[in-house]
Amino acid sequence: MWEEIVPLGYQGSYQRVRAYFREKRTSPNPITARPPSARVVDGWILRRPEILPEINHLRLKAVLVHCPELDALTTHVRSFAQMLTERQGERLPQWLDAVRRDDLPQPSHSRRGHRT
Repeated sequence: MWEEIVPLGYQGSYQRVRAYFREKRTSPNPITARPPSARVVDGWILRRPEILPEINHLRLKAVLVHCPELDALTTHVRSFAQMLTERQGERLPQWLDAVRRDDLPQPSHSRRGHRT
């Protein structure tokens, strides 16, 4: 594990990593990663896939596997962005039809900063 995390920027010692895993092996609590925040996932979805770092691409993929609605939304967001950047406005009616067919849940208006 230490050899894998050093290239990612970890500056701690091998012994520290070893001690951490030894403690977790004997702990009754399972090791679980904290899920990414909605803001972080939003950022992953809104970035162009080709500039998203591989680690974040994998993390997004892990999130999307567990949420088909978010996966569909990601597809729509990215196709809309492509339509805009390539100036293909004639595709808008088909894009709108595809969004309507997926019948995705409406966004929550409870997020901070939202005004109606």
